[in-house]
Amino acid sequence: QVQLVESGGGSVQAGGSLRLSCAASGDIADTNCMAWFRQAPGKEREGVATLRDGRSAALANSVKGRFTISHDNAKRTVYLQMDNLKPEDTGMYYCAARRSVTCGVQVSEAFYAYWGQGTQVTVSS
Repeated sequence: QVQLVESGGGSVQAGGSLRLSCAASGDIADTNCMAWFRQAPGKEREGVATLRDGRSAALANSVKGRFTISHDNAKRTVYLQMDNLKPEDTGMYYCAARRSVTCGVQVSEAFYAYWGQGTQVTVSS
């Protein structure tokens, strides 16, 4: 089993920045694909960023140039740096993990075995 705990959410004005963290514990050797999803009110959950094997990153088109996914192996933590935030970035952000050679923002949430509890991000205009 893998446990994921997100932190770092909050409320910011448009143009601001936040850094989300996802701390992993447990049998993390069971995972090689880390992802950030978000869900806005009334909308489906969507993939935002993924990181495979700690080095191959992918970002959704809507966040390219503004968000960065990274990790600290020693801390077993994955980060999502979010800059130039927009009101449409508002939502609950979730960290997820799976083991697969397929790791990208197009992969459905249904294929992720492990999830965190989520952290809220609110961007005001």
